[in-house]
Amino acid sequence: MAGVKKKYGAAKVAPYCYIAPITLILVTFVIGSVAGSIILGFTKYNIMTEPVFQGLKNYSKLMSDSKFIKALKNTLELMVLIVPLQTIFSVAISVFLAANRKRLLGRLANSVIFIPVICAPAVAGVVWRELLNGKIAVVERSFGLFGIDPSMLLGSAKTALITVGMVAIWKWMGYYVVIYTSGLLSIPDTYYEAAKVDGAGRLRCFLSITLPLLKPTIILGVFLSMTTSLQCFDLIFNLTGGGPNNASTTLVVYAYSKCFSAGTAGYAMAISNVLFLVILAVALLQRDLMKREASEI
Repeated sequence: MAGVKKKYGAAKVAPYCYIAPITLILVTFVIGSVAGSIILGFTKYNIMTEPVFQGLKNYSKLMSDSKFIKALKNTLELMVLIVPLQTIFSVAISVFLAANRKRLLGRLANSVIFIPVICAPAVAGVVWRELLNGKIAVVERSFGLFGIDPSMLLGSAKTALITVGMVAIWKWMGYYVVIYTSGLLSIPDTYYEAAKVDGAGRLRCFLSITLPLLKPTIILGVFLSMTTSLQCFDLIFNLTGGGPNNASTTLVVYAYSKCFSAGTAGYAMAISNVLFLVILAVALLQRDLMKREASEI
């Protein structure tokens, strides 16, 4: 009897042992870092010396910091630029790949579209910076057909943020294509066959079958795209460094510069905490929409 109880007790504890390592990692490096950031956001801290508590001084300073307001505006503008275009292009490409998945062109495109995703963001930023600023004849002639000077795309305050957004869309497109393609392939073919019997064309099938059934996947993809665009750093840092004249400086880039260039880590933590609240609001909104979608189904 004792042996049975011992065996039962070990079986009960075993699952917790399996998740213990990842739980320890999450608590230490994720929850611990978030808690540390929140605490240090209320201090005067420069990494080299002990933090000194100063209440809400950092947050009150944010309200009058024109560079912070500009960075917040740029962050939201970048999200508004990236998310709709990335969603539309990804869904369109996914529909094409799903329809041609058995053809050579579809299989080739399916492989090529994911190449930018496996490339490190820092490397992608350096490559695109060199392409646009490297005085490469082919690139200059290609952009010249549309009357565009490629070196001014990153060098002009009017186009720098848009260019960063376009590169970010190119970089992560394949990731969302995989998500949407898997959602499309999960839709039973019987729906389309029944629609064709009723005389529905491709457009009607897409609007009445594909989009409604793909809605939960699109919601997931949109919110993943939102959180990714809000945290965009590597591409911006290597493409423009936040310039020119802070035209492409986002909250992440500004927090980095305040922490490691200006030596005001406490103030940088306050900036990071604002970004954390924005991302948290996005995550809560996603959870609410997913619950509504699940209840409707």
